Amino acid sequence: VIPSLHSWNLFYSTGVSLNVTGMALLTSLQYCTIALLCLSSIALTQSFEEQLVVHRRRLLGSDHKYQLNDPVPLYAAKVGPFANPSETYEYYKLPYCKPKDGVRYKTLGMGEVVDANRMATIPYDLNFRVDRKEEKICEKALTDDDMIKFRKAVHDDWYFQLYYDELPVWGFVGKVEKIIPKAGQPEYKYFLFTHIDFDINYNNDRVIQINVLTDPQQAVDISENTKDVKVTFSYSVKWSPTTTTFDDRLQRYERFPLNPIHLEIHWFSIINSCVTVLLLTGFLATILMRVLKADFVKFSREDATMEEEESGWKYIHGDVFRFPPNKSLFCSFVGTGTQIFTLSLFIFALALLGTFYPYNRGALFTALIVLYALTSCIAGYVATSYYVQMEGQAWVQNILLTCLCYCGPFFCMFMFLNTVAIAYRVSRAGGVGWRLK
Repeated sequence: VIPSLHSWNLFYSTGVSLNVTGMALLTSLQYCTIALLCLSSIALTQSFEEQLVVHRRRLLGSDHKYQLNDPVPLYAAKVGPFANPSETYEYYKLPYCKPKDGVRYKTLGMGEVVDANRMATIPYDLNFRVDRKEEKICEKALTDDDMIKFRKAVHDDWYFQLYYDELPVWGFVGKVEKIIPKAGQPEYKYFLFTHIDFDINYNNDRVIQINVLTDPQQAVDISENTKDVKVTFSYSVKWSPTTTTFDDRLQRYERFPLNPIHLEIHWFSIINSCVTVLLLTGFLATILMRVLKADFVKFSREDATMEEEESGWKYIHGDVFRFPPNKSLFCSFVGTGTQIFTLSLFIFALALLGTFYPYNRGALFTALIVLYALTSCIAGYVATSYYVQMEGQAWVQNILLTCLCYCGPFFCMFMFLNTVAIAYRVSRAGGVGWRLK
């Protein structure tokens, strides 16, 4: 017995030393591999992203060519406070002038509707390379209700967003001036901008850049003590040539304050974090396996005194393989979680490929909706598989529960919030009247 114990101890100590040495070698090899991957990724990422940006911009600009005096599409997207970009409304929530032939809405994609874009026509004539000077749109006598709406918009620093040839452009509704008299309380004056200057740059037959300037000299006082205000809305257009190419016209929007910021991917940080998590998980698994192996060796011995010693995880060893009381609901949660995890992996993969760039409106929401529908089979398969393994019989009810355990509460919450949004005429409200592509 003694030689056998001695050989077992020698084998165990040798195995431990070999294991530690092997883990050290494995760690060093992993870090060397990581360093090589980081160097190669840093060298290839920049060129890959540049080629991808050029490719997608060429796809966006395949039909954006115009001749002299050709109409260029111009739409109003939304209005809202500058301090809260998530609070947006339809453009015609404010009593602006409407086109003579009525307001027409552009057919939108699914993601654009979810992203609160409502493309409506506005009465500005911005034909290609046609200058205009003090072009009048309409004359309007503002009612008390119109004054209240414009005054609130100016007070909250509202802006409007337009899209000209798929280029976003922003401008402010008005301005607030604080007048401090020599005696008394300060007074606030509210002014409405009624004239807009469009400064457009072109390169050959393509639109490159557009800027909106409001003229403070043509602002109308809409303060509380003013009555019977008549305003004349007008605009001017000036075209100027530029040497900027069409492929580079969207670079100025990548870090615009009202646009989502296009963040660069830090490959080294991502790989370093992943490897750190893997190493810690491996170390923890090794320690747990050693502890469990020692306990299994103790339990395998035919010693009656060992049965009385229970500590740690051995207190629950009888409940480990016991089925949960509500198998169907448990399996539904597991299947739904697997679906959301798979959906996240697909979204991250598309983001790494550069699909969700800032000026691709609604791409993220469209991808979420489509991928959620496509990955629903994963939730059903995983939930039913675990349910059958737990000796469940009503697998049809389990599939229905899997479909409703996430979509049911989400749909109820969406309907409530959407009803409130419709009541307040928020542009994020989705209704059957909005047409999709």
